[in-house]
Amino acid sequence: MTCGWSALAYRRLLQPARTVPAIVAEHVELALFEQSLGNIEGLNRPFCDRVADAAQKTAGSVLFDVRVDGDTCIQQMAAIGYGVIGTAIIVMGKNGRLRCASVNGDTALLVAELAAWDASPLSEQASVDHSGTASIMLAKLRISGHFGRP
Repeated sequence: MTCGWSALAYRRLLQPARTVPAIVAEHVELALFEQSLGNIEGLNRPFCDRVADAAQKTAGSVLFDVRVDGDTCIQQMAAIGYGVIGTAIIVMGKNGRLRCASVNGDTALLVAELAAWDASPLSEQASVDHSGTASIMLAKLRISGHFGRP
C-alpha cells in the first residue's frame, strides 16, 4: 500500500462487524482527512474539488453537489455513489468543517432527485428549485442521527 490511509482503510474492511455502508462513509472520511493534512497555511480547496478528489480516491462518482440555503449549520451538501454498495453524503458546515455519513434506502429517491437536478442544464437548474429536496434530505439525515440538529 502506498498511502497510510489506504492501509487503515484496508484494516477496517477486514473487520466483520462493520456494515458496508458504514465502511463507505469511513473510507470517504479517510480521504477527506488526508486532504486536510495537505492544506497549505490552513487554506482549504473548494468544496466541489475536495468531494471530487474523495470520490476519485475511493472509486466512487459524484452524484450531486448543492448549496443548502436557509440552514443555520450546513452550507453545502454532496453525494458520492458507489453503485449497489451505497452512497456517502458529505456536508460542509458554515465553519468549513466537512462531515460524512452513509445513507440508506430511505433517502434513495431524494438522492436521485438531487442528482437529476445537478445533471440538468443550467437553464433548467435556474427554473427548478432544489432547496426543498435538499432540506428534506438533511432533515432525514439529522433524524437518523447524522450531522446534529441546527
